[in-house]
Amino acid sequence: MVKKRLGEGMKKPELLAPAGDLARAKTAILYGADAIFLGGQNFSLRSRASNFSLNDIQEACAFAKEHGSRVHVTVNVIPHQEDFNGLKIYLKKLEEFGVTAIIVASPAIMRIAKEVAPKLEVHCSTQMSITNVETAKFLVDEFHLDRVVLARECSIEEVRAITKECPVEVEAFIHGGMCVNYSGRCTLSNRMTLRDANRGGCAQSCRWEYKLFDGEKELSQEQFFTMSSKDLMAAEYIYDLMMAGVASFKIEGRMKTEYYVANVVRAYRELIDAIWTKRDRLSDEEMLVYLKEIARVENRETASGLYPGKEDENTILYHPTTNNDVNHDFISTIMEYDHGFVRMQVRNAFCVGETLEVLSPGMPKRSFVVKHIQNMDGEVMERAKRPMEIVEIPVPFALKKDDIIRRGRS
Repeated sequence: MVKKRLGEGMKKPELLAPAGDLARAKTAILYGADAIFLGGQNFSLRSRASNFSLNDIQEACAFAKEHGSRVHVTVNVIPHQEDFNGLKIYLKKLEEFGVTAIIVASPAIMRIAKEVAPKLEVHCSTQMSITNVETAKFLVDEFHLDRVVLARECSIEEVRAITKECPVEVEAFIHGGMCVNYSGRCTLSNRMTLRDANRGGCAQSCRWEYKLFDGEKELSQEQFFTMSSKDLMAAEYIYDLMMAGVASFKIEGRMKTEYYVANVVRAYRELIDAIWTKRDRLSDEEMLVYLKEIARVENRETASGLYPGKEDENTILYHPTTNNDVNHDFISTIMEYDHGFVRMQVRNAFCVGETLEVLSPGMPKRSFVVKHIQNMDGEVMERAKRPMEIVEIPVPFALKKDDIIRRGRS
């Protein structure tokens, strides 16, 4: 038997990052995303995200092209009759702007897109719950899909089986929120709040706290019941997904902050590159570096989702979340750097003597100790604690506008 060479068959995947607005689109690209996905003001889920006007989409496409990245646009609404109004014009505009792909959950929209905007790639949304290769083949044959986005509910063994036989490239989620149901098929929000999850209005009813009864007897007097899933964090499956031939790794989170986007994209970018360079699994010690970085922006508990092949008590949240879980590491983004001093707007409190870290696109993280703080009235401060106050601090190395400052951690 011929021994397989180290890393043989491995593919370097696209890193696909979320963009809730134009600023986060640019942040994702600058911190290492090969592509971004965003939603327009129509035909897209995540109605509470800022979402992009046509002018914003055009600017995002120009910025992405300048930096060698790509733009995918979600057209993933489950359409009612009125939702088709203006669709053809919209798709033609996306094609004109240079959008690479649209992400679609409706077969009707898939067919229309191929007819009116043939340069757009059509990727089927995770809402279609693709968990087997036969469904993937059917959609490719019938609607000429360019990429299949797998359901979040796939195990790693199912991913391997699908990618082995799928006639087009495959995309899989690696990070972000998980649905307690099959993704996109929950109707709790619609039933309870008249906010339709399949038209962009999910109220995340699974994360609410409920009283639990056995007949007339209440069982939840001390602790309310929640059915929420832990968020997905698949860093420990990146090597397996690369070896399986997955073409694109998707980070969920168009509602997340610029700090979240920068930190998570940067961490996965470096993790993917490290595995690609080594062509092998990283050691536990090497992996720990990336796991710590990814954990820096977690506000909810995480698990590996269903990649292990089972959903057990380790994938579900059994307790309510509290404000104690809120992440306070983000300090600010740089407004201005001048002759060793930075001006910035305080987002979380910090003090003299504290170690802070700087994230800059394409550079290793750097750290420094705060020696001095003063506000715009020239008053010297021991602690910057007023949210949104503008302060100046000395930094011993050059920074650029929009570099990110966060709290130092060992």
